Amino acid sequence: VPTLERLSIYLRFLHALKEADVQTVSSSDIATQTGIDAAQFRKDISYFGEFGKPGVGYNVIELQSRIAAILKIDRIQPLLLVGAGNLGAALINYPGLFENNYEVVGVFDNNIAKIGRQIWDIEIRDVAELEEANHKLKAHIAIIAVPTRAAQDVADCLIRAGVKALLNFAPTYIRVPKNVSVRNVSFLQELAVLSYDLATDEEEKVSEK
Repeated sequence: VPTLERLSIYLRFLHALKEADVQTVSSSDIATQTGIDAAQFRKDISYFGEFGKPGVGYNVIELQSRIAAILKIDRIQPLLLVGAGNLGAALINYPGLFENNYEVVGVFDNNIAKIGRQIWDIEIRDVAELEEANHKLKAHIAIIAVPTRAAQDVADCLIRAGVKALLNFAPTYIRVPKNVSVRNVSFLQELAVLSYDLATDEEEKVSEK
């Protein structure tokens, strides 16, 4: 998993280089911009074959394409989103999804006031229709952006619908079968860690005086 996480970091950096019309990049450039050691970068990509040319570096477009293929995002990946609130709306409108071949193909909610309305040109559907709808949509990845109390039920529904990977924004632990992957995203958890680091740094400065 750490290797895959680093590959996704490389991919994001390479995308930025491509947008800036940069043709080639060295491992030292990648290390400088990503904070990942150049030797670690070379080790990571060596698992998947030969890349780059000594003294020349790596072709940005070629390396981006090959890493995208490794991560299985060299093709469109359909996504489901459950939870059409403020967070859900922001996630759908995030341009990085489309740029990295992710497409939200279905949005679901249980709020009667939202069902049938459009959110960024996608109709919000009743979550009760999710299982039947995904027979046609055939999405295997879903984003959960619902309140804590609803997260497990939503996850169970998605799994019954054939989803095998969940990105969970609800601040709660979700129980899933072994063949289903879950990644938890918690802004508050990350902020709490940053707050602790900040407080610790300030306390150390005081003690040094």
